[in-house]
Amino acid sequence: MSERVILVWFRNDLRIHDNEILLEAMRKADKIVPVYCFDPFYFKQNPSGNTKTGNIRARFLLESVADLRRNLQKIGGDLLIRVGNPAEILPQLADEYHVNEVYHHREVANEETDISEQVETALWKIKLNLKHFIGHTLYHKEDLPFPIKDIPDSFAVFKKKVERDSNVRPCIATPDHIAIPEITDAGELPTLQILGLDEPLDDPRSTGRYIGGEDEALAQLEKFFVSNCNVNSGKKAANSSKLSPWIALGCISLRQVYWEVTKHQQLNNINCTGLLLDLLWRDYFRFMFKKHGQKFIITSDAADEPSEFAANQDELFENWKNGQTGVPIVDAIMHELNATGYISSNSRQITALFLVKELKVDWKKGAAYFEEKLIDYSPASNWGNWAFVAGVNDARESRYTIATLATADLKNDYIDTWLPSIKGADYPSYSGSLVIK
Repeated sequence: MSERVILVWFRNDLRIHDNEILLEAMRKADKIVPVYCFDPFYFKQNPSGNTKTGNIRARFLLESVADLRRNLQKIGGDLLIRVGNPAEILPQLADEYHVNEVYHHREVANEETDISEQVETALWKIKLNLKHFIGHTLYHKEDLPFPIKDIPDSFAVFKKKVERDSNVRPCIATPDHIAIPEITDAGELPTLQILGLDEPLDDPRSTGRYIGGEDEALAQLEKFFVSNCNVNSGKKAANSSKLSPWIALGCISLRQVYWEVTKHQQLNNINCTGLLLDLLWRDYFRFMFKKHGQKFIITSDAADEPSEFAANQDELFENWKNGQTGVPIVDAIMHELNATGYISSNSRQITALFLVKELKVDWKKGAAYFEEKLIDYSPASNWGNWAFVAGVNDARESRYTIATLATADLKNDYIDTWLPSIKGADYPSYSGSLVIK
């Protein structure tokens, strides 16, 4: 009797902990073939002439894939790495390794689902099935108190019903051994140059850079608890977890973060409601894309479109992305983003509101720029949040203003760090009416 072989296609699930497709493949197959494809689609130029994936985010991805390979090797496996279209590569590998089925985690945003459909079509031509799993959310869709088509569009209502009527599933076991066929060519990890990118320069103003991979994700989670377990009993955790880069690539699962938070809240009586709320927002945006598709970020009525864009919006957008608007807090944030690939959630709201509401620039330009720059870019969260700010769909519930956000936690020393040129004669003046004290 021939062996059963399952190909595991890794995408944004670069971990061995709490990874359903990996464990299920091990249960159902005699051997598995783990694969990661660097799809050229994600490294092409966008309409603005920049790459879809910037070099800082790409470096983080390369580090994460390398870490996944090392962790698979530690349990007797390996990771096949290829550069190319997965709709071409996966059928070739399936044929080479006599694969019976292909597993992957389902995505929800338009570009990612299109790629899945291309792969599925290509596999069907060789009579193979692409099996979809749901592994990117905190709450499993089967455990929601409503079908996908009836999910409340209001985040407040969604949150209330889900927290009241649903439970988070336990984490899935971590495999301690993996069986793979004899691999003739595992493939080399590509360089940034092969992907068409330059090496990023680490900015000395940054307190440290993010390193990709599951091992770093687990270390960051532990660091968060170590730094917060000494706060006064019942107080909110003092620091942001900064886990979002690893969450975005699935180096750590939302469930694992949730259960670790739950454990530490009980043991150390700390309040991590802010972190748990962030996890729920991620679920909300993914489920909104699952329910509405692209319609979630497109107004249904032309009359509901934002007010006319500025006549010189291209020029204003260039000033915004280069941190040359003349508004110190906005410019400092953009300098940090361009230098490090990361800014806080609060900072994202400030810069997005300024671009959309004050400069009257098409919000989709800003969303595409964040896609390029942010190391924690996640399609549903990024485009969903920008649509929220722009007034599309449920965004009309937003109560944020630029001034209240900017005075919340960004102080003068932040501006001095990221925008020392403000004290020089060359700093641009802002001609608008916005004043942030």
